[in-house]
Amino acid sequence: MTDIFRRTYRSTLDALVEDAIPDRAFEAWTFDDPARRRAAESRLRDKGVIARIHSAYKPLVFAFLEDIDLDGVTAIEVHYPVHESAPANRFRLEAYPLAALVGDRQIDFVAREDGAFQYDVRLTRGDTTEALVVLAPNRVHADLVGQTSLSPTGWYRVAGDDVGQRLETDYERLFHDTMEAIAAHDWGRDEPYFEELNIAVALPAADVPLPVGDEVSSLREALHEDFYFSLLEVFQHRSARPLGDRSLRPGQIVPEIVASDGAVSVRVETRPLTDGFLDAPDQDLGTAGEPIGVGQVQRLLADFGGELFAARSRAGRHVQAVHVSGRDAPVMVSGGQHPNEPTGIVGAMRAAMQLSQREGAHFVVSPLENPDGYALSQRLRRDNPRHMHHAARYTALGDDLEYRTRENAGAILGEKEIHLQAETRAQARLHVNLHGYPSHEWTRPLSGYLPRHFAMWTLPKGFFLIVRHHEGWGDAAEQLLDHVTRRLAAIPGLLEANRSQIALYEIHAGETGFRMINGFPCLSSVDDRHIAPVTLITEYPDETIYGAAYVAGHSAQMETVLAAYDAWQTIAGSTSVVAGV
Repeated sequence: MTDIFRRTYRSTLDALVEDAIPDRAFEAWTFDDPARRRAAESRLRDKGVIARIHSAYKPLVFAFLEDIDLDGVTAIEVHYPVHESAPANRFRLEAYPLAALVGDRQIDFVAREDGAFQYDVRLTRGDTTEALVVLAPNRVHADLVGQTSLSPTGWYRVAGDDVGQRLETDYERLFHDTMEAIAAHDWGRDEPYFEELNIAVALPAADVPLPVGDEVSSLREALHEDFYFSLLEVFQHRSARPLGDRSLRPGQIVPEIVASDGAVSVRVETRPLTDGFLDAPDQDLGTAGEPIGVGQVQRLLADFGGELFAARSRAGRHVQAVHVSGRDAPVMVSGGQHPNEPTGIVGAMRAAMQLSQREGAHFVVSPLENPDGYALSQRLRRDNPRHMHHAARYTALGDDLEYRTRENAGAILGEKEIHLQAETRAQARLHVNLHGYPSHEWTRPLSGYLPRHFAMWTLPKGFFLIVRHHEGWGDAAEQLLDHVTRRLAAIPGLLEANRSQIALYEIHAGETGFRMINGFPCLSSVDDRHIAPVTLITEYPDETIYGAAYVAGHSAQMETVLAAYDAWQTIAGSTSVVAGV
């Protein structure tokens, strides 16, 4: 292990209380949960100070949750800032999921004509209209890779001061100090730079579940996301790669942001990789309410009756798949490329179990292609089961498996070999690639709020499908999407869940940009990257869901595989839609 950086910080709330002057009222905006902010206000009252401490994170949402009385309100109009250093809808997105929180009241969002960091709110209550101002403190700054960001920040103003001044909070200081220490360290010249880079943060911030779907406001989760993707950018910049390059292989970056009883601290160190799993007891696949164990996956694969094949991950974990050969047109099914998207793993296994009982079925299934990421997901879920954990999205090398190829992998092909073997063995012309994405809002508050390079994924927008196909296979792709979405539309509750998420998305973000087919958002494009001429990618909002919601997710994934397999048996035999036949 190598110790990189460690520090303990004075709590911003403690500093506000300890430094307060009796009879001097003030307002402040900090990155703290509601209970801690209310407790600080109580301590200040005991000291003779009247203070209101607001949330610097999602200030409009918390203003409605904590301060604004909606009794008798029938309509709401929110005038939000538009700033040249951020996307035009940035502050409208930051107000998510306010449109759902206010119930059936009419709510309209109107862009302001200036960049003042405040929301102007108008409430219609009976025959009167009330005007309120909700401050949204932000700052324009350049980060370590030279990108200009507009980010929420702490703020302080005494009574009688209409402007106030920036208050650098413990949350912000911890992040920026840690980033600078990691960026300044001598990592050498060759990738990977480390095995595991561990950022252990203790933060006294409780998650705040919101009464909308799976939404939760989490300062700890937001810090995990900011650390993970900001550090990827630092190492992309260091290696002279373009920002967002997913073939970067720095090693496994692991921000572990855990709740504390009041301390604010960080410790950064390098660690060796591990090669085990934290498996739980087996579950019945049809009713599995949480991600299943790897041992169960491996045992079930052996029961399918086909030919098992294997590879090894970067950390030495076993990766398995099975090829069941028959007279049908072959189909390849994969899951677990991004292991924090867990419904695809169970959905692939459930579909394979059904297909293996069919006479003549021909398929290959590799349900868990990234075991190192899955092991990390298991580890991180112990402390924070409701967090997205995008550190577990990539491999122990730090790259996205989708972007690892024989050409760029050099001597480290690793777990990617299972995918390439599956393509070669089955010779399938259809690949069903099961994925998921966040089931609640994804933010990077200290780096511009929206997740850079992933802005389209910041809000859930239902279960959607993507098809990538070779030139000349467009008709096959269209037939596939029509057949699959028709079958999915018959699943009770799925269309309704889609409509609800899409409606909320459009209020806060605008049009989805997707084409609707039988009630499902779809994208189809020409892409020659893949060996199979047609790749169907599922995107289910599954990160952090459990129980009945998780069952619904992997059931939809299973039905997608079975629908695609059945459709392909017809499509593959049609000379009118398949190129080259």
